[in-house]
Amino acid sequence: MITIKSTKQIEYMRHAGSIVFETHKRLEEAIKPGVTTKELDIIAEKYILSQGATPSFKGYNGFPANICTSVNEQVVHGIPSLKALKDGDIISIDIGVNYKGYHGDAARTHPVGTISEQAKKLITITRESFYEGMRYAREGNRLSDISAAIQQYVEKQRYSVVRDLVGHGIGSQMHEEPQIPNYGKAGRGPRLRAGMTLAIEPMINMGKYQVKVLPDEWTVVTTDGSLSAHYENTIAITHNEPALLTQVTE
Repeated sequence: MITIKSTKQIEYMRHAGSIVFETHKRLEEAIKPGVTTKELDIIAEKYILSQGATPSFKGYNGFPANICTSVNEQVVHGIPSLKALKDGDIISIDIGVNYKGYHGDAARTHPVGTISEQAKKLITITRESFYEGMRYAREGNRLSDISAAIQQYVEKQRYSVVRDLVGHGIGSQMHEEPQIPNYGKAGRGPRLRAGMTLAIEPMINMGKYQVKVLPDEWTVVTTDGSLSAHYENTIAITHNEPALLTQVTE
């Protein structure tokens, strides 16, 4: 069942989203060659707890860390470790925050030092595909209008859309209905209504769209070893433009 949020509930989610946003800013400043993903995890945890909130991911279905750190061919759900980042890497960071029982969720992909022009373009296209999809996140549209817009934009740029993983509803639970694929035909699925809150998250590969899970049972990687990027925000459907809940300014 898709839940419709009250104004008060959306305000809690907006506050959670502002903490997500500020955490991302702090990690972006810390990302450089030689830094370990475990160090980034510690920075995130300290800041989130200092804001009277808790990391949504810690312990979620047994996940062992506060944030997801996915490097290069890792698509999502990478576990922070003592392995240091290298110049030329790209890293996708996914952060969830629980504030007063309501969640905010956002992901970004960052360069580490100097990266290739191809990697820069992948990051840019992934970010832009989110906004292409969000254009259709309006009251009265169908859910798959968002999905179709993302796929069409990405494939026009000759990248591929991960199909085994999707965006999701969000609110008092980290993952709620509906599932939000990043591909598909327009005009399908439930109608969007004011008060719906959605985490839209394109995961885009430079190569083919197929992925697999590593033996740690969490980390998802591209099967062909190509680079992958991730961009996500939590939004609310309104009677007008969709409201970005995890972006203060950018």
